[in-house]
Amino acid sequence: MQPSSTILATEAEGVLSLTLNRPDKLNSFNEEMHLALRAGFERAHREDGIRAVLLTGAGRAFCAGQDLGDRDPSKGVPDLGHTIETYYNPLLRLIRTLEKPVICAVNGVAAGAGANIALACDVTLAARSARFIQAFAKIGLVPDSGGTWSLPRLIGEARAKGLALTAEPLGAEKAADWGLIWRAVDDENLMEEARALATMLAAGPTLGLGMTKRAIQAAATNSLDTQLDLERDLQRIAGRSADYAEGVSAFLEKRKPEFKGK
Repeated sequence: MQPSSTILATEAEGVLSLTLNRPDKLNSFNEEMHLALRAGFERAHREDGIRAVLLTGAGRAFCAGQDLGDRDPSKGVPDLGHTIETYYNPLLRLIRTLEKPVICAVNGVAAGAGANIALACDVTLAARSARFIQAFAKIGLVPDSGGTWSLPRLIGEARAKGLALTAEPLGAEKAADWGLIWRAVDDENLMEEARALATMLAAGPTLGLGMTKRAIQAAATNSLDTQLDLERDLQRIAGRSADYAEGVSAFLEKRKPEFKGK
């Protein structure tokens, strides 16, 4: 696939930065942007040198969801199930199954699928001016991009239903207070803090961090016994890793560890 201007991709210090780049459309998704963002996450899966991903948006919005300019009713009834299965679901699965940290910096409004993609990331920071909107109810749709899965798990059924049924905007500070995101940050500090976090995680023991991500996500559907077994199995792998050996050596030698993600 040829590079696309709809996603800006840069790499530094083990961090792949992916910026949604349709600012004139509030970074709403069209087919080109879907495929370009998917390609970025596929690259993160493939390349060992990429040890963390930072996702953000250009301009004044993070992502306004689907570009409704592609949904002209005069062109016939769309099969939105096909759209979800072809574009949104593969993207969500790539984010959730990537055994590397995914940091999201929500720089402005995150609406519809844009909100739920941000919530699918591992650590989400948001500018204090940002807003999260489950906009689906405004056009007669059901929350997608994992929204009906992530919202009740993060904030409980009552708040999830309230946001989904009313499409009421939720400010970044309340989102952090509710546990929907990790932290609300002053607008002018958002990208500096997000990059510092991504760089710190990329320099960490990313093999163990990736397995930690896998274990925490599995807990949503596992029994306690199954989860204990999973912890045992993953800890066995982690305990045999070069990162663990380096971490213990650095502790005993009173120096900073140099992890390789192996």
